[in-house]
Amino acid sequence: MDDTTAPQSFLPAGSSPRFQKHLKHFPTSAYLRKHAPRNVPRFAFEYGDTGAGNDVGVEHNWSAFDNIKVVPRYGVMTRLPPTGVELFGTRYAAPIGIAPMGGPSIVWPGADLLMAKAAQAARVPYTLGVAGGATIEKIAEVAPDVFWLQLYRFSKNDHKIGFDLVDRAQAAQVKVLTLTLDVPVRTTRSRETYAGLGGAFKPTPRMIYEMMIRPRWLMALLRNGYPRFATIRHYAGTGAGTNATIDFARSEMGGAFSWEEVKRYRDRWKGPMAVKGILHPQDAEKAVALGIEGIWVSNHGGRQIEAVAPSIDCLPGIVSAVGKKATILLDSGIRSGQDVMRSLALGADAAFAGKSFLWAVAALGDDGPGQLIDLYIDELRAALGQIGAQNPAEARNAKVLHPGRIEF
Repeated sequence: MDDTTAPQSFLPAGSSPRFQKHLKHFPTSAYLRKHAPRNVPRFAFEYGDTGAGNDVGVEHNWSAFDNIKVVPRYGVMTRLPPTGVELFGTRYAAPIGIAPMGGPSIVWPGADLLMAKAAQAARVPYTLGVAGGATIEKIAEVAPDVFWLQLYRFSKNDHKIGFDLVDRAQAAQVKVLTLTLDVPVRTTRSRETYAGLGGAFKPTPRMIYEMMIRPRWLMALLRNGYPRFATIRHYAGTGAGTNATIDFARSEMGGAFSWEEVKRYRDRWKGPMAVKGILHPQDAEKAVALGIEGIWVSNHGGRQIEAVAPSIDCLPGIVSAVGKKATILLDSGIRSGQDVMRSLALGADAAFAGKSFLWAVAALGDDGPGQLIDLYIDELRAALGQIGAQNPAEARNAKVLHPGRIEF
């Protein structure tokens, strides 16, 4: 996508026939979400769509974005704005990325690779979750220019597995390493549990029926298998099956990184590093003091606890504290290019989406991730132009009404 010249419409530059075809039926991510359950088993949709408890946290994330209003300036735009940005020394087509997710292959077998390939083609960041369904080495093959990696805490044997994952990421030339801090304990996602998930994968008769009546999903399963924790399988032992790998991961992975541990990983990793799950400015300041270049503002998509504040409401305080010292990233609640614009207007350097990419792959299969990236870039370009911002950085100049902002 060319971010140096201005197309004469609000369609992405060089818009593909694929994009045009699907746009008629899926003009926003909400349409993808509505259609997704028609193509995947119910348990698969529930897994990808749900949050903690009764989904109150998810709803709060969405409503927090909806309550943000931006005051436009007119008479300043002479062309549609470019969307290109630089993050950690690498140029990307837009300040839009795919957030790390655990087990996207449950929603659509092979989803990790589909998302990585789409991100590489579009030149936007793709973050592989260490609990995902593809290995570090495989993602490095298909998305070498946009590959970020997220790690959870593996503290046994003095972080033997965790440090080996860092070394594998270094060898794979991962662009950015991210440590997730916001999962100190496991919590319950009620819809996921009620649908039959939450532990080892042991399909019930109901789940088998759900699979059998979704032939597209079933064909994807036959092509790709059911590879949860593909990167971790290496440590579970030769021949470890899916459930054995899940059990191994649950026994080895857990707890939140301490700041002392963050420093040890910072010392071992030679490239840019971010910490994910930051909501308080003092935590952001602590991370920056340890040499962390990226602060990833996130409440885990509302999937850990309903009572936690929306990340977008915490963003301004963090930007005020460390915005001149670190790259600020944000996720949790992104559903459109307008949400990305709102994030930029409040000081983020880039915004990442998770759930909506699962809706996309469930609704459109192989075409889904690329379609959603194009849609988000299309919406972002239109939103920037509408408020009078001539590039993503200028969104920060906008006057913003943000009633949910948290004052620290």
